[in-house]
Amino acid sequence: MTEIIRFRNCTAYRGNTLVFEGLSLSIDPGQHTVILGPNGAGKSTFLKLITQELRPVVQPDSSISLFGQRRWRIWELRDRLGIVSDDLQKEYLPGATGEHVVLSGFYSSIDIAPHHTFSTAQFDTASAIMEELGILHLKKKKYGTMSTGEKRRFLLARALIHDPEVLILDEPTTGLDLTAIRSYYHHMSNLMKAGRTIILVTHHIYEIPPDIRRVIMLKQGKIVHDGPKEKLLTSDILSGLYETPVRLVHAGGYYQVLPDFT
Repeated sequence: MTEIIRFRNCTAYRGNTLVFEGLSLSIDPGQHTVILGPNGAGKSTFLKLITQELRPVVQPDSSISLFGQRRWRIWELRDRLGIVSDDLQKEYLPGATGEHVVLSGFYSSIDIAPHHTFSTAQFDTASAIMEELGILHLKKKKYGTMSTGEKRRFLLARALIHDPEVLILDEPTTGLDLTAIRSYYHHMSNLMKAGRTIILVTHHIYEIPPDIRRVIMLKQGKIVHDGPKEKLLTSDILSGLYETPVRLVHAGGYYQVLPDFT
């Protein structure tokens, strides 16, 4: 089985700051995984290495491969890997319509340009995805007037436009109200049932859907724990990860942490 992601002995810097040194991990198809850690753990750098916005230090025994390949053209990779991130959300201009946000996924662009053309089939694909996510009626709404939850659903639709095998979600519920969070859980469950592999990158315990079973915990650029959710999501382990006493609450497959003042 070819891994979706494989980091081997990777060292990476952000500017002059060393983030990772000798990082190694792999994620297989169908292995729904959460990359969990506090701010400053290296989660953003991890994402930028995957999207190839950042390159690791060149070393003979170091490599990053996606779907078994070390080098990709972005036009080819986008068909297999969809990403929804806070950085992407901030890049769209207020005047973009919801439909244009989704259609821009065909060109991996921010909004659409005058020279971009779309076939009837592409318009139909975009409409079908918006309908599935419950946002078709908002397709003419301006991005700048949308709620955070609406923006996230349009960016998810953009990520799905090429029917990718894998979705990487960067703190997907940030800024969402309870109704939007419930909608997020519903859509994630449907996507996983449809056969897509989900990789969630977050520091929020409550964002982890029940179907995500593997937890990789990052702290200060190192993997400190990697294993089944049931073993790793404990009050003691999370208190150590976040360096503050917490109490874990678990109900119906969902988790949350509370400050422990005892």
